[in-house]
Amino acid sequence: MAERHQVVVVGAGFGGLQLVNDLKGAPVAITLIDRKNHHLFQPLLYQVATTVLATSEIAWPIRHLYRNRPEVTTLMASVTGVDTAARTVTLMNGTVIGYDTLVLATGATHAYFGNDQWSGWAPGLKTLEDATIIRRRLLLAFEQAELAADPAAREALETFVIVGAGPTGVELAGMIAELAYRTLPTEFRHIDTRKARVVLIEAGPRILAGFSEELSLYAARALAALGVEVMTDTRVTDCQREGVQTSDGAIASRTIVWAAGVEASPAAAWLGAAADRAGRVKVEPDLSVPGLADVFVIGDTAAVFSEDGGPVPGIAPAAKQQGAFVARVIRARLAGQAPPARFRYRNRGSLATIGRHVAIIDFGRIRLKGWLAWWIWGIAHIYFLIGTRSRFAVAWSWLWIFLTNQQSARLITQRDPVRDDSD
Repeated sequence: MAERHQVVVVGAGFGGLQLVNDLKGAPVAITLIDRKNHHLFQPLLYQVATTVLATSEIAWPIRHLYRNRPEVTTLMASVTGVDTAARTVTLMNGTVIGYDTLVLATGATHAYFGNDQWSGWAPGLKTLEDATIIRRRLLLAFEQAELAADPAAREALETFVIVGAGPTGVELAGMIAELAYRTLPTEFRHIDTRKARVVLIEAGPRILAGFSEELSLYAARALAALGVEVMTDTRVTDCQREGVQTSDGAIASRTIVWAAGVEASPAAAWLGAAADRAGRVKVEPDLSVPGLADVFVIGDTAAVFSEDGGPVPGIAPAAKQQGAFVARVIRARLAGQAPPARFRYRNRGSLATIGRHVAIIDFGRIRLKGWLAWWIWGIAHIYFLIGTRSRFAVAWSWLWIFLTNQQSARLITQRDPVRDDSD
């Protein structure tokens, strides 16, 4: 293995895994590094946060995925720097790993636009830990409301605010409304969960700005039918323990979720490379870093543009396509062939679910909404899950909810370091 071309991949998300998968059989030795020991299917993470799915149904141990690939070494570690002159990667414990080709697929985290102090009161949704904390706060809010004697305190506990109306924010709002208005009403005696308030706040003029205006308006009407309050052209100016302050006034709430922005990993700083406002590395058309032909950046860490000049969206299909493209480049270089010169993004469509039996799909010329879109959305997500067991488990969970209207993953677990210490 030491004589093979050494490929170091940092990040086991969609792009990183696709790259490793597509290099199977190539004359390379791969070191795959990630801070977690699992690959996470992020498109369904909001369903863990809203009690639909269990954590094990959308995450898989990375080592298990590559147990039959002896050329792949998996390391659970954090990268602290890259020396492009020496061609090495440094880990937090001091270990230095050499590379011939480096691929950074380190993803992104939530962005609070310079207000990182809000993070404790308004967690984002990027990891399993985020999802379980949000689930804990969501369920505890109802439990505490059941005990509350003060009407104002009870109202704040039963008010749920989601900041940001992209796909994640819309899907969270819809599922929280489903939980409050359809699943929980018969389980409490002192509160009526149907009186809960679910508020979706968007700074722009409409929700789901990445979709067509027609589908955006349909989604807004569908959310309203579920009971969600949609506030557009509204900026959040502060997040506190007691709630949010907006450009339209204050909202008392004990459960706030942040879905308003993302910030790339520090990959640009590691490389000394140019970055955009979100910290994404500005890459060449072949996804390499300018001046560093042996270093590639893909996924949410990269600022990639299509041939028409528009930005490639930071979604799973785009990351997978980029991982597959870089694998082709590496294979071509090793074979002494001319590598493909430019990454070309193929838009397979955008999908978002709003609630039970309601979703939207934008294929460009073809746009679907409602029941049919919901079925296509479900089938597509089950298809892209890893392994037969996960596909069966998720399909069964959804079927059970469909038949019984009961969500079974309603467990309050994991200590919340912010709320538990302050309440």
